[in-house]
Amino acid sequence: MEGYALATVVHVLAVVIWVGGMFFAWMFLRPTAARQLDGMARLRLWEEVFQRFFPWVWAAVVALLITGFHMIFLVFGGMDSVHPSVHTMLALGLIMMAIFAHVVFAPYRRMRQAIAASDTAEGLRRLGQIRRLVGINTLIGLVTIIVASGGPLMPQ
Repeated sequence: MEGYALATVVHVLAVVIWVGGMFFAWMFLRPTAARQLDGMARLRLWEEVFQRFFPWVWAAVVALLITGFHMIFLVFGGMDSVHPSVHTMLALGLIMMAIFAHVVFAPYRRMRQAIAASDTAEGLRRLGQIRRLVGINTLIGLVTIIVASGGPLMPQ
């Protein structure tokens, strides 16, 4: 069980940062920004929010992969030794990471290009894509937390 406590703490903190940040943005910041700010001002707000949040998500992704695989292979003895819930958490986490990478390299990149070109309509269209994908990722993240909280890590 060497390194288990530290790996668990880092793993949970990474989840809190990523899923908690998405939950806050989706449930509170997004509707407030939509009511308070018009087109380009809203786009600039989100551009700066994403510039600050995305490096933390990249760090969370790296931390989750390192600590998750550390626990699976060095603490619990491999994929054959862990409870099926761990397989589910890993699959959901990888899906979330793929969605996040898509957001960064497709709609977010195009949103930034639209802002630079002062194309408010295109920027808002891309922001809408990001909103939907972040909503999906938030739901997947919450389901993953439920799975993680609901059972043993190793088969009984």
